[in-house]
Amino acid sequence: MANSTQLKSEALMEQMKLHMSTDEGKKLVKKIGLVYQINIAPKKVGFNEKSFVVDLKKGAVKEGPYEDGKPDATFSFTDDDFVKVASGKMNPQIAFMRGAMKIKGSISAAQKFSPDIFPKPSKM
Repeated sequence: MANSTQLKSEALMEQMKLHMSTDEGKKLVKKIGLVYQINIAPKKVGFNEKSFVVDLKKGAVKEGPYEDGKPDATFSFTDDDFVKVASGKMNPQIAFMRGAMKIKGSISAAQKFSPDIFPKPSKM
């Protein structure tokens, strides 16, 4: 069951929710203005995926699929690959070429998806 597994990405999405209310987050909304749905699988893309919506039109992040029509772009990752891309350890274009990231929707919207939209992890 996917629910019994805590995804590393969930903590990142919680940080993203908080990030949206900051000045940096508000700048992203003005700059990007797109809606992304991100499907994250514990081990294999397409299986037991958990969906998140990163709404850079409204400045919101929520768990679950996008319900107001279609998102501008939908990404599918494994948990580990998403964390690598979001933290800047893997380039999104490289991830796509290696098959570590799948994309549906607008390619121009997908090109604006970069590690820059995610908050920088705090030093521990």
